[in-house]
This record gives sequence, C-alpha cells and structure tokens, in this order.
Amino acid sequence: MNIPKSQKRVVVIGAGLGGLSAAISLACEGFAVQLLEKNGQVGGKLNVLRKEGFTFDLGPSILTMPHIFRRLFEQAGRNMEDYVAIQAVEPHWRNFFADGTVFDLTPEPVTMRRELQKLDDKSTAEFERFMAYSRRLGRAVEKGYFAKGLDGLGELLGHYGVLSSLWDFDVLRSMDQGVRRFISNPKLVDVLNYFIKYVGSSPYDAPALMNLLPYIQFEYGLWYVKGGMYGLAQAMQRLARELGVEIRLNCEVERVDLKGDRAAAVCLRDGEVVPADIIVSNMEVIPAARRLLQRSEQEIKALRRFAPSCSGLVMHLGVKRIYPQLAHHNFFYSEHPKRHFEAAFHQHRLSDDPTLYVVAPVKSDPGQAPEGCEIIKVLPHILHLDPDRPLRREDYLAFRERVLDKLENMGLSDLRQQIVCEETWTPLDIESHYYSNQGAIYGVVSDRFKNLGFKAPQRDRQLRNLYYVGGSVNPGGGMPMVTLSGMLARDKILADLAR
Repeated sequence: MNIPKSQKRVVVIGAGLGGLSAAISLACEGFAVQLLEKNGQVGGKLNVLRKEGFTFDLGPSILTMPHIFRRLFEQAGRNMEDYVAIQAVEPHWRNFFADGTVFDLTPEPVTMRRELQKLDDKSTAEFERFMAYSRRLGRAVEKGYFAKGLDGLGELLGHYGVLSSLWDFDVLRSMDQGVRRFISNPKLVDVLNYFIKYVGSSPYDAPALMNLLPYIQFEYGLWYVKGGMYGLAQAMQRLARELGVEIRLNCEVERVDLKGDRAAAVCLRDGEVVPADIIVSNMEVIPAARRLLQRSEQEIKALRRFAPSCSGLVMHLGVKRIYPQLAHHNFFYSEHPKRHFEAAFHQHRLSDDPTLYVVAPVKSDPGQAPEGCEIIKVLPHILHLDPDRPLRREDYLAFRERVLDKLENMGLSDLRQQIVCEETWTPLDIESHYYSNQGAIYGVVSDRFKNLGFKAPQRDRQLRNLYYVGGSVNPGGGMPMVTLSGMLARDKILADLAR
C-alpha cells in the first residue's frame, strides 16, 4: 500500500539554498520534511558575519535570475517581495586594467555602447554580435536543461537530438574560443572570459556553452538583497517554517543507514537515528559518498570527472575611508590572464598576478558599515586543496600580501593602513565549515574534457530514494542554479513515486 505524502518522511541534509529550496518544494507537495543543518544558521555558503559595526556577506555577492526565487515563493502561494526586497545594481560591474583603462558593463544599451568606445571603434559591433550568440545559447539551455531538469549527456541528446545539440551548445569549442570568434579587443576578451567566475572554472577548459552567462546577466539583471545578501536565506527559512518544515540547527548528520537498495535513516553525531522514506543531500556528491555513505575509494574514483571547482582566498576588509572609484562590483584584471588560470587549474600553485573580484556593497547599502567607512571584499580564484601538494596558512598569508600590493598599485591607495577590521577565509576554512569537496566554492568544475560541463546527476546511482541538490549536481553552481536544483529534485521525486 502506498503511504500518503503527508506521512512520507523526507530528511534534507544541509540547509544551503539547495536544501532550503528542496525542503520548501517538497513541503508544498504535502511531504513531512525535516531539514538538518550542522552549523548554527541556515544558508550554507550564503553566510553573514557582523563584526565591529561591519556586516560582511561571507558568501555570494551577486544575485541573478530573480524569477527563479520568485517561482519558489509562488509555488507556496506567496509573494517573494513580502519576505525580502531586492534592488537592481548598475553598473553591473567596473573593469580595471593595469594600463589604467577603466570601463563599465551596464544594462543600458546607449551607456554600454559609450563604455565600449573607450576600447576601440570595433568593440561595440563585435559585442552586439557576441551577445546574439550568447542569447542563442542561453535560450536553448532554458528550454530544456533548466526547464526539464535534464541530468546528463544522454538526457540532453534525447531531448535536443545529436545535431541540434552540436549546434545549439557549440560543443566543439572552449569558452575562450567562443569569445574570440566575435571579439578582437584583448581587454573585452578578458572581461567576457571572466564571466566564468559564476562557476569557478577556467575559460580555456570550460565548454563554449558557458558563454550563455552574459545573456543570463544582461537578460535578467544583476541584483542586491537590501540589508545584505543573507536576507535571502532568512526569507527562505521563514517560508520553510511557515510550510511546516522542521529545521534543526547544530544538528550534524554523520552517516546514512542503508536497507538493501534504499536509504533508511540518518544517524546524527549525538547518536540519534532519524528514519526517512526519502533523503535529499545538500552535501556535495563526493563528500557525501565518503562521509555519509562510507563508499569505497574505488566507487569514489568513478566520480573523478566531477572534479572540484576552484576555491578562493576570501578577504573581508572593513576600512576607515571611502574609495570613490569603486562601483558595487569590480574586477582588477591580471596582465597575463591565461597564466593566472593555468596556475589555479593546472599548475596547482598560487598565481603571481591574479584577477581580483572586489565587492564594495556600501555603494548600494551604506548601512553595512559605520559612517564614512567601506567594506572591501576581495576574492581571487585560487586552486582547491590538493592533498598531494598541501599549502600552509603561511602560503595563503603571503598570497594575501600580493593581493594587497596589486590593489594598492592599481589605485586603492594606502589600503593596508585603512583596514580596521578583517575576516579572511582560506580553502581550509571553506572545507571545514561547509564540508565542500577539497575546499571548492562552486561545486564541480566545468571542463569540456572531464565532464562536458555537466555536473553529477541528482539521483543516486545505487540508492532508489537518495537525491542530491546544490552546486555539485545539475544544473550547477551559483545561487539561482542551486535553488533550481531543489525544485528539480522535487520533480524527480514525484516522477519516481508515480512509477
């Protein structure tokens, strides 16, 4: 006899955005849901720290595709605006180069053309042709991969067909090669290549399909959560509780108990056993295989194509002055970008001249810092933890000095002397706090030779009632995608129960 959904016990492991989304989506369908989180607050990598009058968003700094989040609230009969407020960020970001060139990416077409004129006379027309290409990629992906929850190459080919897939997804080129089909100015190439930041990969390794990312940003805008990005996690937590989800914080799952080809229960660190009919893991696939399922290294080796994305040295600086040249989002580019990516993804060393993502949220939200002060968040992408060639904290501290040298040399004068408050995380901290795979930030790397840009499937290959959400599974990393993964996991669970 089938058990009614209201009596089916769903346990969601981890309250990142993927876990919150899955819990909300399944509660909307009438399931009894428990959400178990090892840390003291929800949100996963969407985290916050308040220190000496500064409010640091420790995780994601950019919100895109707000319609995905609105859909999450609408399925529960709610309006997102009643839970959290967002505001558009313009310009999208400011680009700084070592030779003094500065130009903005902005959604307003006339202004964007004027900014591109700072580069050369050809860049405007080339950019518009590139954006038509990006739009074609993005719309093809939205129609199938996102909408249908396609979960690998086989499902993709089945949905689109072989010839259509080759054409629609530009599968024979790298992201960098796709950019260079249209763009000749090297600075604009660097800017468009660095959209790969959304998925923590290299444009020289990632498939050209990743050139859909500029379309996503320009089509749906770039947004900030009023009062700080963590407000989005708080809004989802409130919605989950209103729907009856039981959220248990400081509640670490140590393993999953099995019964035949099913996951039967989760065992907590304190010895409690929580039975479950369905389990959803927001822990990444490879750490979950090791920590929760105690699978053999041979079984884990079969997942090696789902290698970790890059990590980062995440520097949160509270400074006692305002830097007027900064926008909300900024990039300070390496003079040798290919060398920077080679260092992080192939040479397993810290770059001599990294590209730096710099966030100054006080530009949109002065209340995040004391009056007359600024928050400078700096994120260079660096190699994930390598157990065969481990780095020490001293290595990361030396790299921090190189980062500060670069920022001071490129216009943030006396930055060291202005710091009054600091919180810096290394890959070691990221791995320890979130159990991410080798300290990765964005889940699985996008690499056309390792995985064609696909992440791991959402269904476990061995257990019929275990599902995964988050950045290590399709559709991938970033706040919108991990939130979408929770809704897609719900769809898969309902489809499987209907069989």
